[in-house]
Amino acid sequence: MKHRAYRYRFYPTPKQRELLAHTFGCVRVVYNKGLHLRQEGYIKNKEKIGYHATSASLTGWKKQEEYQWLNDVSAIPLQQSLRHLQKAYTNFFAGRSKYPKYKKKSSKQSAEFTRAAFRWNGKELYIAKSKEPLNVRWSRTFIGEPSTITVSKDSADRYFVSILVQELVRKLNKSKKEIGIDLGLTNFAITSDGDKFDAPKPTKNNEKKLAKLQRRLSKKKMGSANKAKARLKVAKLHNKISDTRKDFNHKLSTKLVRENQTICVESLAVKNMMKNRRLSKAISDVGWSQFLGFLEYKCDWYGRELIGIDRWFPSSKRCSHCGHTLGELKLNVRRWDCPECKTSHDRDINAALNILAVGQTVSAFGVNVSPVSNDMGCSL
Repeated sequence: MKHRAYRYRFYPTPKQRELLAHTFGCVRVVYNKGLHLRQEGYIKNKEKIGYHATSASLTGWKKQEEYQWLNDVSAIPLQQSLRHLQKAYTNFFAGRSKYPKYKKKSSKQSAEFTRAAFRWNGKELYIAKSKEPLNVRWSRTFIGEPSTITVSKDSADRYFVSILVQELVRKLNKSKKEIGIDLGLTNFAITSDGDKFDAPKPTKNNEKKLAKLQRRLSKKKMGSANKAKARLKVAKLHNKISDTRKDFNHKLSTKLVRENQTICVESLAVKNMMKNRRLSKAISDVGWSQFLGFLEYKCDWYGRELIGIDRWFPSSKRCSHCGHTLGELKLNVRRWDCPECKTSHDRDINAALNILAVGQTVSAFGVNVSPVSNDMGCSL
């Protein structure tokens, strides 16, 4: 059994918009007050304040006259925001994320409802304090009872609901095919079969339009209606860029997982590579980390094997035919001939073949090539 989230877009009524705006505001205030309380307690008294202390403080805030409006929304999203704050601190101290930041009104807004704060009758979804069902576009069906739902609004003023259910994910039929993948910038993914996949590069394709909209935004008067309209146009374009990249990475990762039993990839230190000011924009545009994250969870769900190869393995400089390794291979050299066996290599396909060979060794004999926990936010 796996926990799986189904995300749908919905279109709230004017009353629901008002309720959600109030709920998002209350969640944001409670989160920020909890963060301030924890920071102040540690700075002044070196006191470590946890979830239970902030939850008790929430009860006191609701009784204060200036915060009476916290009682107008469901209490569950407010409690959940403090749990999210606790999780943010846990991830920070574990080295998985940065220190928690205050939430902003202009950023993405969200509120989580547990089972007591929403109702699902199999066809319609209701949230607490609302008598009307959400007008959801049910693009696909799910099986099972939702345990929690998360209602969100992005910076482009789009509303989504994410429904978490526990379901049995069927493993794919076993395949005899194995593949090695070399990730690049000229071609996004090059496989050991000789296939090359090009990323859509949405940031590069929309760079001029984005710069134009941002210039217009910078010239608008602060707090004006025109400023809000210009900000919305920039946000919509940013979301279009993000959606295009995510759609491509989902489709390619699904295709590779369906067709191959074993997938071997190189463990890239993307965070370190982003420090290169000449390549950082191109690296962030293709979305290597997101793609590898999709590969990881899909392989886990569907019974596939994902093998990460040591980032220092000389996959491009090593001849996949005889094993000879060049002393140096410049980045602009896309084809080279092996001085030992005279085999002519496409740089990227040769690297993918070497990655596959090492991955097969790891899979067959359990050879410890290198720790494959990487800097991409996912472990392979």
